[in-house]
Amino acid sequence: MEITTICVLGGSGFIGRHICHQLAARGYRVRVPARDRERAKQLILLPTVDVVTANVHDPADLSRVIAGTEAVINLVGVLHDGRATESFQQAHVELARKVVTACRQNGVQRLLHMSALNADVNGPSAYLRSKGEAEAIVRQAGLEVTLFRPSVVFGRDDTFLNLFAQLLRWMPVVVLASPNARFQPVFVEDVAAAFVKSLEDLGSFGRSYDLCGPKVYTLRELVEFVGAATGRRRPIIGLNDTLSYWQAFAMELLPVKLMTRDNYYSMKIDSVCNCDFPFGVRPAALEAVAPVWLKPETLPRMRYQRFRNRAGR
Repeated sequence: MEITTICVLGGSGFIGRHICHQLAARGYRVRVPARDRERAKQLILLPTVDVVTANVHDPADLSRVIAGTEAVINLVGVLHDGRATESFQQAHVELARKVVTACRQNGVQRLLHMSALNADVNGPSAYLRSKGEAEAIVRQAGLEVTLFRPSVVFGRDDTFLNLFAQLLRWMPVVVLASPNARFQPVFVEDVAAAFVKSLEDLGSFGRSYDLCGPKVYTLRELVEFVGAATGRRRPIIGLNDTLSYWQAFAMELLPVKLMTRDNYYSMKIDSVCNCDFPFGVRPAALEAVAPVWLKPETLPRMRYQRFRNRAGR
């Protein structure tokens, strides 16, 4: 079946926006459900993207937005275990079941599913276990499924490198949990390209792809890189395993969760992969692209503050 219309769940999120832009550039019609259209205002301007108000966790709404499409991309995920639809169980496991059911109800065979590197039902963290459960659900769905398992994803509007950049702005010294945890960061445009290129690739049916950038870094090295790129080098005090746990525990009590014990458990396994990037994509190096937006004058909040200063506010 020719694919012309795609429903992108989580299309208003960080990775979703990049996927929608690439899909639109290729002429696909894209349907993006969102509870709040304001969150998807970047996508509304794209001529082939239709943002519809819907709650994807409601089976009736989900079936409605999937009806009439030929493929579904599920990108919905949360990094911290919360309540209701923000919990790992609801956002990862239960939603995967609902998506499979809605696809079957509407005769949609093609499903692209976002998982995570090291997803495993027996993984060390609730996050990785829930991602592993979701993988099992979609694998057994009897659909034309392709799974993607990226390491940490970076890009201009990420909450990873930009978070470090903001912390370095205010902290004279960085007290860093799990400084030796290893990551292989992958550029968001490369992740989006993998999704789009796989869409009508028959060879990708029933397969999973680990997505990693060209280089492995420790967490300490990543913070050092951000410090150098932003011109805010700071001393870094790496915590041992016990103190890393207790720092994560303390940070769980903050109104904004920068780190939790579940994140600590996830970092027990290196987020790296020993494989080529799929679909002929040559992944971009962190050093080649990230400094473009990490320079102090290009950070989003710095631009905003500069505008305020000019306005005398």
